[in-house]
Amino acid sequence: MIQRIEVNLHKNWQKELAEVVTRPEELLSLLELPEADFLPDNEARSLFNLRVPRPFIAKMKKGDPRDPLLLQVLPRRQEFNQVPGYSTDPLSEQDNTQPGLLHKYRSRVLLVFKSACAINCRYCFRRHFPYADNQLNRAALEEKLAYIAAHNEVNEVILSGGDPLMAKDEHIAWFIAQLEALPNIKRLRIHSRLPVTIPVRITETLCDTLANTRLQVVFVHHINHGNEIDEHFANACARLKAAGVTQLNQAVLLKEVNDNTDAQVALSERLFEIGILPYYLHQLDKVQGAAHFEVSDAEAKALMAQMLSALPGFLVPKLVREIGGEHSKTPIDLHLEP
Repeated sequence: MIQRIEVNLHKNWQKELAEVVTRPEELLSLLELPEADFLPDNEARSLFNLRVPRPFIAKMKKGDPRDPLLLQVLPRRQEFNQVPGYSTDPLSEQDNTQPGLLHKYRSRVLLVFKSACAINCRYCFRRHFPYADNQLNRAALEEKLAYIAAHNEVNEVILSGGDPLMAKDEHIAWFIAQLEALPNIKRLRIHSRLPVTIPVRITETLCDTLANTRLQVVFVHHINHGNEIDEHFANACARLKAAGVTQLNQAVLLKEVNDNTDAQVALSERLFEIGILPYYLHQLDKVQGAAHFEVSDAEAKALMAQMLSALPGFLVPKLVREIGGEHSKTPIDLHLEP
């Protein structure tokens, strides 16, 4: 029998944020795993802080050191390896003339709306990102809004981070109101991992704001494994759906986490059951500290071929990678070499 950690459904999302687990010892204790087995791994916390919300921990299987959710957040000794081809800025984002704003796609701009995350995923391509140099207070956001207004080719604004839903509802509502005043903006896209890690973040106030904007709202979740999806998250997605929000998912292909057909098929099926369409499956961004998650292109192509056989086409995400300096994501040719 799988033992689960109890979730307190009466906490608000700020309370959940205040109580995230930041010590490997506590995480291992909650999962009934022997701390002594992980001592060399725990030292990697010095490279990138451990940060895991308790509702996410509640979806992990107690006593299982290979749990696919645990592997995404637990420090590993391999993070100390300096691997050729990996860097601290794999997408060439840090040398930016517009701090906090990326305009690498002609019709879209990305804002580092908040610099913090609810969860620190060990494979994060921004684990070395200088957030302190890219924070956007209200005055800075007003400058970015002026930039967007001056670029008529921009019709979509993407909120990223960190995690944009770390902002309070009233701050998000203020920003959306400013975007609505710009006639060139048609869409707002929100990239967030908060709903799947702290489902109560999807509040009635937030949904009212999203339901009543003239902008088309697209919400891109970040879910890597079907076990991340539970009834609490499904209910959060139902609230977004009722607000008229289009929901997509992007995942990262991760060794030992979701690099097999059963895991990918189950993820796509479970996503669609709760109203989310699979969108992208990313090859790992080559950030230092995450090389142990890498899945080769040959393995990724073979996996995609199996998914195409097992799933209808609309449930098969696009296999892509990001290349620093390129003006769009790069699709990976699924042709298998002889």
